[in-house]
Amino acid sequence: MDTDVTDSAGTLAEPEARAGDEGAGDSGPPADGGGPARPRRRWRWLRWAALATALVLLAAAGTAWWFYRQLDAEITTDTTTAVELRTYERERPRPVVHDARNILVLGSDTRSGENGKYGRDDGTRRADTTILLHIAADRRSATAMSLPRDLMAEIPSCRRDDGSRTTAQFAQFNSAFAIGGAACTIRTVEKMTGIRIDHHVIVDFLGFEKMVDAVDGVEVCLPRPVDDREARLRLDEGKQTLNGEEALGYVRARKSLGDGSDTERMERQQQFLGSLVKKVQSNGVLLNPTRLYPVLKAATSSLTTDPGLDSLKDLYDLTRSLQGIPTEKVQFLTVPRQPWVADINRDELVQPDAGRLFRQLRDDKPVTVVPRGAGDATGPGTGGDGQNAPGTPGAPSAAPGAPSAAPGGPGTPGPVDRADPAGGEGEQNAGSAGKAESGRGGERNPGASPAPSASAESSPTFTGTNAAVGVCE
Repeated sequence: MDTDVTDSAGTLAEPEARAGDEGAGDSGPPADGGGPARPRRRWRWLRWAALATALVLLAAAGTAWWFYRQLDAEITTDTTTAVELRTYERERPRPVVHDARNILVLGSDTRSGENGKYGRDDGTRRADTTILLHIAADRRSATAMSLPRDLMAEIPSCRRDDGSRTTAQFAQFNSAFAIGGAACTIRTVEKMTGIRIDHHVIVDFLGFEKMVDAVDGVEVCLPRPVDDREARLRLDEGKQTLNGEEALGYVRARKSLGDGSDTERMERQQQFLGSLVKKVQSNGVLLNPTRLYPVLKAATSSLTTDPGLDSLKDLYDLTRSLQGIPTEKVQFLTVPRQPWVADINRDELVQPDAGRLFRQLRDDKPVTVVPRGAGDATGPGTGGDGQNAPGTPGAPSAAPGAPSAAPGGPGTPGPVDRADPAGGEGEQNAGSAGKAESGRGGERNPGASPAPSASAESSPTFTGTNAAVGVCE
């Protein structure tokens, strides 16, 4: 009986003990039961937030890559010029300062494609503007030297589009582009200056318009109102902010602005480019993705470059390298020249001023450019635009057909005894009276006498402009 009772008690005690165990286990958590669930919910929320962030970053990276690839693919690569230049590599000047960059900028006035709205496409190509941009190795200065299209130059034998070759000739400079495109122009410039061209960029009318519109216009200053139907230009007097189409008319106009000469037109182009550089730097375009994209879009969709500049990264790196250059050190000038003795509607180089300028750029030496009207420039090599002021004893000009490059420099051409075979373009004769009058008496500073030679330490002084000059100064 005792055993039964014990067994009975034991049997009854076991569930009680189990109940007690369960009760002891349940007594741990708080009464509201929220302790374990809250950390689980918090970790679950963090996991979703991390996943969402990763998806956003992935989408942003994918979008950025898509934009990059789109812009990069729009750049046109000029492989034909690269092949032609390799053929003549042995005759080309050698680089002197490897970190310096010399870039030939060609403004094409082709009317093909979308450029047809500017006139009938006659199947020819011409370089409306040619600028040799020298970027110093230390990236502390940049000098843009304009080469007049009317300048008489030694043009080597060049390959035509049909595969035939021309004979070497002494002709109008911009005929080199019409004959053999960028390759012929580059070889002509190298022969003239002894400067190795590292890269080239070709910009057409539409591309110029797009780039001006991408920076929301560029400010200029007009001394009087302009109404030029041929240039599609109608502007008021004073400060004006020009859009792309207005800007194109402004830099190309010959009859309604100035004296109608190519000299005045190049000065206007230089002032405009200076204002453009100043706006890009002051507005922080290169550091602001929202402002940078339309500029890159405009540039990549309208530029033709050599293989060394045919990627978005190459162009951006080049542009960023210019960001730190002070605006007063972004200088513009025209190669020293004067009316050609055989035809006042054409130009010839003024020596030794031109050779001195070429040597300084080739050797990456300083060139001082004094804004026009800023006072007399003094010092060796004072040359203005290479034109002598009335009554000023200037540097001796080059005889017709004389070598254009600096004496002894690489690529210096030999003596030439050919006459000018170029017939020229009709519109280039516009303003010939202005060229005859202002060409000989142009930009040379009165009282400035050229030194017989420039030392390695000297900085030749020329007149021109820079990006810091105000538009109405």
